[in-house]
Amino acid sequence: MADNKAKRGGADRALIALTEKYEVAYWSKKFEVTPAKLKYAVKKVGRSAKKVEAYIKLQKHRASDKSRIALSEAYEVRYWSKKFKITPAKLKAAVAAAGHSSRKVEAYLAAQKAAKKTVAKKRVSKTAKPTKRKQAA
Repeated sequence: MADNKAKRGGADRALIALTEKYEVAYWSKKFEVTPAKLKYAVKKVGRSAKKVEAYIKLQKHRASDKSRIALSEAYEVRYWSKKFKITPAKLKAAVAAAGHSSRKVEAYLAAQKAAKKTVAKKRVSKTAKPTKRKQAA
């Protein structure tokens, strides 16, 4: 157990005990977050130190620069792909065409979507032309 001071084995090091002030201080310092953020992370993902660390890293990414897309970072590709609701390959193509600015990429994707809609409308209008039938008198 994380709060049993007599047992300091691997299980004790792998869990975060919010009831112990010294543990909250230790883990807050280790993860470079406030005690409140640490407590929120533990409540969100559980007491496992690995899960809490992963959650905090993800949260730190979300607080980073939102104006540029860094394709060199896998978590950035996942984040922006999810945000724009496209595949990573399409995101990379959009960044190659529009640049690394998230606003430019968003505008580029919106233009692509609008262009697809107009092409689809043209196809529908060409195939659905009404034909006049001669009525028998």
